Amino acid sequence: MGLVQVATTTITSATATVSITGIDSSDVYMVTANNVVQSTNSGSFDIRVTKGGSNDSTSNYDSSNKLLIADTGFSTSNEENQNRWDTNLIGTTSTSNGNFIFYLYNFNSSSEYSFITFEESTFNSSSDHFGLQGGGVHTVASASDGLYFFNDASNEIESGTFTLYKVI
Repeated sequence: MGLVQVATTTITSATATVSITGIDSSDVYMVTANNVVQSTNSGSFDIRVTKGGSNDSTSNYDSSNKLLIADTGFSTSNEENQNRWDTNLIGTTSTSNGNFIFYLYNFNSSSEYSFITFEESTFNSSSDHFGLQGGGVHTVASASDGLYFFNDASNEIESGTFTLYKVI
């Protein structure tokens, strides 16, 4: 397996959203998000697909994940017909950041659902360690060209590096 970088965006000042696009083939793609920090300690770091560069906010997102919490145990979450996929990143300090890997499948297909797998490693503002593993489906048979990141409580993304790769 090899990777070809398609696009990268580095956030150095607060912004409400981040989009990374460039999916133009039926290949599997991977997105990494490193050292992501939010502006306040509320809301979750969420994801939508993009179509033609614009985020799709329809209620067509299903997901399931396992949250691993270093000091207390784990939990399982399943969601259907949501308007986003969510992660567990919450926090505001330099010791509170998230690192993510997303694999994207069928994104360029207009006849199949797009789906995603994700892995997350996060430290919150109390320096508690969390891990998240799971997947999701966008239940619309139409082509998607990237991912859109935002906070569901309208907080800003203060920093992070987002990179889209084609898996070859």
